[in-house]
Amino acid sequence: MTLIVLLTLLGIIVALIGFGVIIYNGLISMKHNISKAWSNIDVLLKQRYDELPKLVKVCEGYMHHERAVLENVSRARSQMEAAGSEKEVVAASNAITSALRSLFAVVENYPDLKADRAFRQLQARVSQLEDQIADRRELYNESVNLFNIRIEQFPDVIVAGMMRLTERELWKIDPAHREDVDMTFTRI
Repeated sequence: MTLIVLLTLLGIIVALIGFGVIIYNGLISMKHNISKAWSNIDVLLKQRYDELPKLVKVCEGYMHHERAVLENVSRARSQMEAAGSEKEVVAASNAITSALRSLFAVVENYPDLKADRAFRQLQARVSQLEDQIADRRELYNESVNLFNIRIEQFPDVIVAGMMRLTERELWKIDPAHREDVDMTFTRI
């Protein structure tokens, strides 16, 4: 009888340890998936960062009166270069997105620039990178959301507490990007 009780207790202990290991490994996997998703965003942000000087250079020849717009793009690029934390990278990326929106809006006033082959190629490349960044941000936020849910659910919260895992922050856009865009069309 004592042997059966000891074997049952041993079985329960082994099952709890096994369950704890499964939770631990799952949380580690999710933590690394978030890091991977962030790195994928970083790669695209770096590519966009590298394309911006080329885009500004092409625009400079045409946009003599729009110096402020070009300076905003350059300033946003410098902000990205100085960013260290994830929060600073998010803010810098939002600044670049805003500067690019302004730049592409102003470009509408320069038909010669819009017709320039180099500009069209760079604009297409930057637009493609923006789309890819948006996709990666969505994947990052999904990974962070799942991780945050897991570390708050029982019994994962116990293992997460022992691992000192804390909630991660979702990628948030600049509140100005939530506003409606004023679009005016001219008749031809």
